[in-house]
Amino acid sequence: MASPEVYRNFYRLDGKVAVVAGGTGGIGSAICEGLAAFGAEVVVAGRAMDRARALVSQIKNAGGRAWSVQLEATDIPGTRGVMRQVVERSSSLDILVNCVGTHKETAAEEYTEEDWNRVLDINLKAAFFLSQAAAKVQIPQGGGRQIHITSVRSLLGIPRGYIAYCSSKGGMNLMIKQLATEWAKYGINVNGIAPTFTRTELVKEYLEDPDFYNPLVARIPLGRVCEPEDLAALAIYLAAPASDFITGQIIFADGGLTATQ
Repeated sequence: MASPEVYRNFYRLDGKVAVVAGGTGGIGSAICEGLAAFGAEVVVAGRAMDRARALVSQIKNAGGRAWSVQLEATDIPGTRGVMRQVVERSSSLDILVNCVGTHKETAAEEYTEEDWNRVLDINLKAAFFLSQAAAKVQIPQGGGRQIHITSVRSLLGIPRGYIAYCSSKGGMNLMIKQLATEWAKYGINVNGIAPTFTRTELVKEYLEDPDFYNPLVARIPLGRVCEPEDLAALAIYLAAPASDFITGQIIFADGGLTATQ
């Protein structure tokens, strides 16, 4: 029989270094706070350095460890440089969380090549090269964790102009499974978290529109949208020893939405 301490240690992240790409967004900032609360040293990586520094201060004031670095996810050489910088400063890169994403709502018949390329470049291409840059560090160090934020729209269509978003997130799901398969031999676990609409600035206008919000919540068995803390809790689990035997999985944080489809 294992001792209570063994089970408590399943969720400890002491001594781990976590890079959260897109760490200043609504989802990313909650994940940064959650990982730090369980002992990880958190690297807040994003474009808005003023917001990144503010989040670092909040984490430190709460007793955690954190620092910030500028990251433009579509700059692939720059991404590799950020990973090298993390290792030089913190000696390891144990956890990558990718919260980078964008969306452009336009009817499929009107979608432009420029907008398609932008959404796919950010949501899918940048996701892969973030993973690759982290793996180049994690493979020689003996393994690590990678977590990508995907979406229920990676599995379900929607009667709105989401063609590029749904396509990019669907591609991300299979990317996660492929990387998990290829990199398992190196001790790298790769998983995804797929939320339904989450209460962030990115979808604030949607959630404040009763004509959109009320039908949305009516389709979710648990009767609410996702909160950033729901996703932080899952990220903690996927980053921690508790999920050692979990890889190549997409966990749907959707209040039961996909169970009804």
